[in-house]
Amino acid sequence: MSSSTRVHAQSDYAAEPDRSPFPLGATPVEGGTRFAVHAPHCDRLQVCLIDGDGREHRVDLPDRTFGIWHGTVPGVGPGRRYGYRAYGPWRPHDGLRTNPHKILLDPWGRRVTGTDLRNDSADAARLLAYDDDPFGSMSTADSLGHTPLSVVTAAASFDTAPSDTASSDTAPSDTAPSDTAQHRRPRTPWEDTVIYELHVGSYTAVHPGVPSALRGTYLGLAHPAVIGYLVHLGVTAVELLPVNAFMTEPPVRARGMRNHWGYSTASFFAPHPGYAVTPGDEIAEFRAMVAALHDAGIEVILDVVFNHTCEWSVAGPSLSWRGLDAPGYYLLDDDGHDIDLTGCGNTVDGASPIAVRMVCDSLRYWATDMGVDGFRFDLASALGRPDGGAFDARAALFTAITSDPVLTDRKLIAEPWDATAEGYQLGRFGVQWSEWNDRYRDATRRFWARNSGVREIASRLTGSEDLYRRHERQPWMSINYVTAHDGFTVADAVSFTHKHNDANGEEGRDGSDHNESVNHGIEGPTGDPAVLAARARHVRALLATLLLSTGTPMLLAGDEFGHSQGGNNNAYCVPAGTPVSEAWPLDWEHADHERIEFVRALLELRRRVPVLRQRRFFDGRARTVGYPDLVWFGRDGIELQDADWHDDDRHTVQAWLDGSELGTVTPTGKPLPDSSGLFVLHAGDATSVTLAGPEWYHGDIRCVFDSSAVDGRPVESAAYRVGSSFSLTGPTVLVFRIAG
Repeated sequence: MSSSTRVHAQSDYAAEPDRSPFPLGATPVEGGTRFAVHAPHCDRLQVCLIDGDGREHRVDLPDRTFGIWHGTVPGVGPGRRYGYRAYGPWRPHDGLRTNPHKILLDPWGRRVTGTDLRNDSADAARLLAYDDDPFGSMSTADSLGHTPLSVVTAAASFDTAPSDTASSDTAPSDTAPSDTAQHRRPRTPWEDTVIYELHVGSYTAVHPGVPSALRGTYLGLAHPAVIGYLVHLGVTAVELLPVNAFMTEPPVRARGMRNHWGYSTASFFAPHPGYAVTPGDEIAEFRAMVAALHDAGIEVILDVVFNHTCEWSVAGPSLSWRGLDAPGYYLLDDDGHDIDLTGCGNTVDGASPIAVRMVCDSLRYWATDMGVDGFRFDLASALGRPDGGAFDARAALFTAITSDPVLTDRKLIAEPWDATAEGYQLGRFGVQWSEWNDRYRDATRRFWARNSGVREIASRLTGSEDLYRRHERQPWMSINYVTAHDGFTVADAVSFTHKHNDANGEEGRDGSDHNESVNHGIEGPTGDPAVLAARARHVRALLATLLLSTGTPMLLAGDEFGHSQGGNNNAYCVPAGTPVSEAWPLDWEHADHERIEFVRALLELRRRVPVLRQRRFFDGRARTVGYPDLVWFGRDGIELQDADWHDDDRHTVQAWLDGSELGTVTPTGKPLPDSSGLFVLHAGDATSVTLAGPEWYHGDIRCVFDSSAVDGRPVESAAYRVGSSFSLTGPTVLVFRIAG
């Protein structure tokens, strides 16, 4: 851009009675907007105001306190686009890459515009802070017009619910929900929580009940057709794949693809504008979605990606953090290279004070202003490894989060690993954290694929006490899942032995090779009735195990009706220019409605049987009532002994769960009723089992669930005496309750 389009005005700011550098970001005040940005290595910092014609007006921020540049610019209000230009040392080997030719996003900006960059090389080159070598000379190519910009946003608290936004076919124009009704969060207890993981864009991309204008958006997810379905299914929380504004990382763009999942954050505060019906209204539309879900009793959990950013490695673009304070935001080695614990080119330094402040400010913003109920932390282990070294559960960031009075009232979920072997820390997070339990996934898949005995599946069924410290943690801290966005869908896990990721453009190198999957004799789609029946039965067993296990179940959206990704176990990208309707949409048209009702029945059973949702681990030994709360049996009805647990040829296990002394109560203080009964898991061929029971119980039991049936309803409703024989036609999950 020529110099004639720029205005330089060092003195264009208002005097501030309060010269505090906080809060960070752009804050509208009387008569203008107050800007504050962390850039401790700079000797000059300009806020660049961009008008509707793309012309730039530069204003020097006058004050620097604690490494934060700040000042109030009069006449600037909500809706104004802006960025920052940083002046200072260019010493790449020290991690210092200040370059005033690059306009930088505000790390605390509440809105971002212009994130859908073109894929031509000229645009990409404009975003690089260097010329030919990341450690060579500074680039003098101006990035204005080629880079996203922050937008000044009015502040508002999320304390009211919208009146009718969720059912509207048009987007709201307000910046906050209407004040027609007082907002209430569901506050579902952990032990009653059922999580449903979904992608905002894919979930309603081709949903027949959602108006076309709303598909693939926040308001699409808030539509009554969707909310009614979620309520009918019985889930209590949606866990959204990343909704922070994101951009496609350089290697993916270079292949002509775009990031679909969103694990490439461009702003930790701004909602992604691509999910708004009307870009610019994304804050209001997101709030409307949250309020509508809350009104239906459904919590909102965000998948947050604080472990890395979209700037990739030192060879990547300079969009925000790198140009302001790379040594403060990122883990760097002694030569200024990024330490990559994430597999995404860089790692946010969870021990850095400014990174800790940014993460906690972001979480509080989403919790308070945006109404969010919880967070799932992507590659959380990377944030607890000071200097890239050993994991510390008491690392600075974790301590800050779990001691924050706002955040301790939200659900906190860790993905307890990163991209390195040293980062695998399942079970080692602090007492306020729940964790994704991938050992639950693998053990459950192995058992039903007949690749293991009963030893590990027994531990996973009962809350994984072997992984979580029983005197400090509780069973619901294990987030149980058999599938997630990262990997096969449940339909593909029983249809493909190998991943089929050619569409990603990485020649099959991406995605896990460790899937614990089977194909029942034919790889991929088939019309063979016998194979289809075997696959359906296998899926029902997997889902029944998941939804009846102790712990917090997480269901992948679409698994309840047979959604397939054609064997792709890493559907994170699509070709650039792909419309929403073709970007891994959930296939509602071919939904298996019988399986939906099967899942709904399972979740209803989970609600009716308190022993499945207990707050403490099983003792497995005599209690005050004189007998154990858990006893294990084999197919012959005989209690398992030590040697039996090590017999990998055993594919049947029975568990008697005694719920007579749960020690938990309803929300009104009423003790939960006895929910004792027998649970049978059989992964083998047709056979019969001797229905087991403990020596102190001599009554009858009645089958209330049978996974071999398409709808889960037992064919036989008669009462059975403990010790009698029960025929099985193949792999099955059975639930018996005391006959009354």
